Amino acid sequence: MEPQTADRTGSPTTAPGPLASFVRFVVCGGGIGVLSSFAVPLVALTVPWAMANAVITLASTLLCTELHALFTFGTGRRPGWRRHLQSSGSAAAAYAVTCAAMFLLHAVQSSPSMLTEQAAYLSASALAGIGRFLVLRLFVFGNPRKDNRPPRTLALPRPTLPRATVSTAC
Repeated sequence: MEPQTADRTGSPTTAPGPLASFVRFVVCGGGIGVLSSFAVPLVALTVPWAMANAVITLASTLLCTELHALFTFGTGRRPGWRRHLQSSGSAAAAYAVTCAAMFLLHAVQSSPSMLTEQAAYLSASALAGIGRFLVLRLFVFGNPRKDNRPPRTLALPRPTLPRATVSTAC
């Protein structure tokens, strides 16, 4: 049985199953990851590679956490600070894995080509992504009952209209 969540209107929705969540995770996270793989070397032209990777990892983590909450895991609401902080832990691990992969690559090959760097970075990102999916699915977004707050909605005041009066005078 799939866990129930609520959408923005408070209507119950069914969270996607593990396979659907994984496919959505790959599309969202993988798409952002591929864009990040092109952004890191461009930013690294102006700052050290580790700093460029940190900046891009931070930006992509914020974006991905939003997408994963709304689309991948179907929570029906944007993630709060608690989920962003939890997600940042798995992003920090992914950052460490990609940095380690690039360090290892440069230790083995003094001047790898851009294609080799991309292959190493994307391979490390994919490996880290699988671990990140498991952490997000099981611990961050996995228990919809953990967050019992109703979905956030914009509460606008209802307009008050003057009451119609009926005159009984003839």
